[in-house]
Amino acid sequence: MLVIDVIILISGAALLLLGKLLFFTSADEKEEMGIFLPVIMYHSVFDTAPQEYIVTPEQLESDLQWLRNNGYTSVTAQQLINYTRNKCELPEHPVLITFDDGYYNNLSEAMPLFEKYDMHAIVSIVGKFTDSLAPADPHIPAYSYLTWDDIKQLSASGRFEIGSHTYDMHSFKGKRKGCAKLPNETEEEYRSTLAEDLAVLHNEMHISIGEIPAVFAYPFGNISRESVPILRDSGILMTLTCYERPNIITRDPDCLYGLFRYNRSGLYSTEEYMEMITKNKDS
Repeated sequence: MLVIDVIILISGAALLLLGKLLFFTSADEKEEMGIFLPVIMYHSVFDTAPQEYIVTPEQLESDLQWLRNNGYTSVTAQQLINYTRNKCELPEHPVLITFDDGYYNNLSEAMPLFEKYDMHAIVSIVGKFTDSLAPADPHIPAYSYLTWDDIKQLSASGRFEIGSHTYDMHSFKGKRKGCAKLPNETEEEYRSTLAEDLAVLHNEMHISIGEIPAVFAYPFGNISRESVPILRDSGILMTLTCYERPNIITRDPDCLYGLFRYNRSGLYSTEEYMEMITKNKDS
């Protein structure tokens, strides 16, 4: 009986210790483990049959409602940048919301919902689309791209940060896939090509909205290790990929290069999609 009592006491103490570790972890200890950050990747928001890269306004509103009701707070790129540099804290359950390509409906359809639900997002634009396609056929929610005046309105709202999706490398020109390095290209040639493209968009943004981007979204998710120092030199502090994996944010600024994102396909319900992007939050 004495042996049984000792075993019971030891087991109880072990369970108590485990409970403290699981439920009473300090804020500092949680920070050392890193902060879980799901990143949502939207493209177009339009009232049509849901597609792989299109969600309806109703789906977007359902997503924002779900995030709010489940305790998530949308964070800005600047908040994340400041956090990694020990300049601020993050909310308990942060989420980063992004839009790629710069569709006009990000303004006409999405912005009113972001104002309604007090949310923030990054819109990464393709400069060539803004310069050439947007003025030629403006303000059609189904397919138009943002003009510079639209982008200025988005930025001025305080709800949206403007990121770079390259000036003119969102294509499969020749053998190049997006802004990835060509196999037979020297590093010097690649640096010159990418740096020149980045500079064009940065200059146009500075002239048009008084800002330069701190965020870069890889076109088609095609990345190359050689791009990182070029992006850093251009002032980019965060890069976004298309790999669908969880992110852990630490105080190391390097953790913001190569953030993973889950494409928000309109073919999923809100519940199905949110289950997919948050399933690793407690791991």
